[in-house]
Amino acid sequence: MFYHPFRHLGLKALSVGIAVLLWLSVSGEQIVERSLHVPLELQNIPDRFELVGIPPDAVDARLRGTSGILSHLQPGDVVAVLDLGSARAGRKLYPLTADNVHGPFGIQVTQVSPSSVTLQFEPVNVRSVRVVPNVEGQPADGFMVASIGCQPESVDVVGPDSLLEQLDRVMTDAIPIAGARRPVRETVTLGVASPGLRLKDTTRATVTVDIRPVPVERVVKGVALRMQNLAPALSGQVTPHEASVTLRGPREVVDQVEPGQLTAFVDLAQRGPGRYNLEVHVEPLPHVEILHVEPAIAIVRVK
Repeated sequence: MFYHPFRHLGLKALSVGIAVLLWLSVSGEQIVERSLHVPLELQNIPDRFELVGIPPDAVDARLRGTSGILSHLQPGDVVAVLDLGSARAGRKLYPLTADNVHGPFGIQVTQVSPSSVTLQFEPVNVRSVRVVPNVEGQPADGFMVASIGCQPESVDVVGPDSLLEQLDRVMTDAIPIAGARRPVRETVTLGVASPGLRLKDTTRATVTVDIRPVPVERVVKGVALRMQNLAPALSGQVTPHEASVTLRGPREVVDQVEPGQLTAFVDLAQRGPGRYNLEVHVEPLPHVEILHVEPAIAIVRVK
């Protein structure tokens, strides 16, 4: 098969004409330089390492090209790329050259500033950290926070060792209790303040704030002082015959307690005849705390 130089002569002439027109249009434009703030992309960071600190998100690039091309650049057309596939633990200086800047055809990169960036990598680790509920406000007058519970009580946090060592808590979103008269239960979002750390799995927690009436104290007088476990063949006498008991608890419960509902006693188990100074005990009541009994010691004579 022989080559025919004049075959498809029209198409060849058209191609030459288009090329000449393109050359004339480009050669007629002025070559200019322009500084551009371009984003810095970090690629191929090894999974086993974590970047410590906040690297620059952009660099300045000096570009050269025709005025037409440079004037039509859009955000993202030019980007600086740093390949970190060979990153190792520790601090290292990474150079930035024109080869790191990628852009459209026809643009030449003459300068990059800064010419290098310092990055530090640390091994990634996981640590269990306690969750601290963020409770805001005060309950209504006459009420108090009895306890605060959280599920889960702790969560796993992922990040560099140096940052994990400084972390002692994971905070929750605010739980408002202003003016509350009953327990508050909310499911809230968890968060880590340090930008270099992140939650591994759990991102929400359920917080229960137990709100109860403020306990009141009351002295109940005239409580009969009794003897318990006195041997059948013996008799005894206790002095004094009555005691005063100080109670603490919810007002609606404490205010209703009568002297006859309280049992104050001395224990005479395994006691023979004689004179004893014995501690006075009070049997507990539901929802009430026994704070004090007067007298604390009673005199008992056994015959």
